Amino acid sequence: MNDKNVLVGLDVGTTKVCTIVGQTGSDGNIEIIGIGTHPSQGLKKGSVVNIEKTIKSIQCSLEEAKLMAGVNISRVSIGIAGSHIYSFNSSGVVAVKGREINQEDVDRVIDAAKAIVIPSDREIIHCIPQEFTVDNTKGIKNPVGMFGVRLEANVHVVTGSISLIQNLVKCVEATGVKIENITLQPIASSEAVLSPEEREMGVVLVDIGGGTTDLAIWKDGNLIHTQIIPVGGNHFTNDLSVALKIPHAEAERVKVNHGSVIPEKFATNNNVLIQSGQGPKELSLKLVAEVLGARAEELFNIVKEVLDDKGLEHYLTGGIVLTGGGALVDGITELAEFVLERPTKLGYPHSYGGMTNIMQHPKFSTVLGLLLESQKKSPAIAVDEHHTSSSGELIGKLSNSLKQVFKEIF
Repeated sequence: MNDKNVLVGLDVGTTKVCTIVGQTGSDGNIEIIGIGTHPSQGLKKGSVVNIEKTIKSIQCSLEEAKLMAGVNISRVSIGIAGSHIYSFNSSGVVAVKGREINQEDVDRVIDAAKAIVIPSDREIIHCIPQEFTVDNTKGIKNPVGMFGVRLEANVHVVTGSISLIQNLVKCVEATGVKIENITLQPIASSEAVLSPEEREMGVVLVDIGGGTTDLAIWKDGNLIHTQIIPVGGNHFTNDLSVALKIPHAEAERVKVNHGSVIPEKFATNNNVLIQSGQGPKELSLKLVAEVLGARAEELFNIVKEVLDDKGLEHYLTGGIVLTGGGALVDGITELAEFVLERPTKLGYPHSYGGMTNIMQHPKFSTVLGLLLESQKKSPAIAVDEHHTSSSGELIGKLSNSLKQVFKEIF
């Protein structure tokens, strides 16, 4: 195996840590050669709350992927989410020095667009170009080589808490690997699930994870809004546990195997046997669906408020795409379509070489997207049997690295 063709994606989620090792062939396509998943402990709503447990979960996932792929992982591309993420749109204008626009002019206008005042405890993670305007011509994707005297850029800026980003970086590097790229999770999921046609038409990606639900709104091929909603699959499980007075593990099992968000699908006498502290007992599936349906309706009403607030409800002709492990609850696409009043479907990642049947699942959307983002940003992530890295290396250079890693997405 040529180690220079190996890419690694690491998704540190609230419910699971997933590592995927891919190899790029001569045709540029990715083949999945290793997978490692482990229950996540130490995170809450996408943020690290217990460093020791988080490091252990990451280590177990990495070791499993190493064993399957037969390589020693030294660098990874990671995703980031959490309620501390905040995004907004900005614009900048510069005068073109020469008659012909070059890459230096593009870099200057992007720097002008992100020259904004943000709190000292926050850092820019992404500055993603949406479109450029040369003189009075709008809607330009790449102005390099065009003639003009005035260059304007509209960008999407994503910021995050420096301390919370550092905590995640510290946990990953404590396992002995180095971070190559940091990507906002809904951007990674979009890369894995959405087609160019869907992004052009206008679509909302709703990635329902364990601790958060991540939104990415696309229009005319541009990312126009991202948002992290602090409601996820764990909240569905907790609702069942509290409302029905059953253990959390049993609530998760009932949700996964028998859960639905549409009570009308069940008759009053449809029951499921569960284990509780008082011994076995029967539980009404209709009641389970009522509890899950209430939480799902609340979630989609929040999404609807976001769309209404941005004035986008009439421009998204591509509808809604649900992905993530939390989108697998029975009836959730139908409920989303009813609440949001838009066509809704369940989104699956694009097919890959290798273990496609295993990985083509909504719960792997983010980590597969990280693999694609890694491929776009660098020719390959090195895998070196003898490589060692300092856990403080990236943290010390965090401010500069985050600005450089995602200067552009196109």
